[in-house]
Amino acid sequence: MEQGREEPVSINTRNLVKKKLYEGKVSLGSWIQIGHPVIAEILGSVGFDWIAADMEHTDIGIREFTELARGLAGKGPIPFARVRENDTLAIRQVLDAGAWGVIVPLVSSAEDAKRAVQAAKFPPEGIRGTAFFRANQYGRMFDEYVQRANEDILVIVMIETSKAVEEIDAIVAVDGVDGVFIGPYDLSLSYGIPGQLSDRRMVEAKKKILNACAGARKAAGLHQVDCTAESITDAVDSGFTFIALGMDTVFIDSSARSAIAIAQRKTDAN
Repeated sequence: MEQGREEPVSINTRNLVKKKLYEGKVSLGSWIQIGHPVIAEILGSVGFDWIAADMEHTDIGIREFTELARGLAGKGPIPFARVRENDTLAIRQVLDAGAWGVIVPLVSSAEDAKRAVQAAKFPPEGIRGTAFFRANQYGRMFDEYVQRANEDILVIVMIETSKAVEEIDAIVAVDGVDGVFIGPYDLSLSYGIPGQLSDRRMVEAKKKILNACAGARKAAGLHQVDCTAESITDAVDSGFTFIALGMDTVFIDSSARSAIAIAQRKTDAN
């Protein structure tokens, strides 16, 4: 690897994804944009470490997220949520509903990162409130959940602006931030080169982010929408360890297009 931690970090957590990341290992997940539990049940049986529901760019709300978390229950992958915004209530609600981690959009400064961490952690580390809810089995595991949640919850902040790249060292230095996740399309938009992911500015931004994460011993994440052997190999070899592979909508679209193309070639030949 071009980037990486010198030694693994040992942490006390039941979150196997968080443990894996601090050990410097690659954790593979995927993305859900369709808020139906059947999608979670299907992707949950594939072998991913985690599945994240996109609540920022879709119509998935807290009710739909809860059903997705139920669909993943017992399947293996840990449920995460990309929340709609860096908001205390938005973060609190998905954690109460059973998310083991949050991916927080548009974090462009250390202050933004601190706000995300505060929302995700119980006092004294944060300001998260408590009650009886799904994550603590409606109160049955109240004490255990409160005692363990701060260690178990994964907080990933999204780097989506040129300002965030400039501030990356300060962002990853924030205590409680476990890693960052590049939003490649928003980041390219910020540089005025929408969708041009191979542009020199994007390549340099990725390198700067990877170097900062390696120095702070935090995970570097990337959404690999186009899942080819080359793109995945490049992501892993570059040092990314928190990698989202594709998404439900892209899987459906690509499979459908592949099927119709095969069928059309056959029928046109006859």
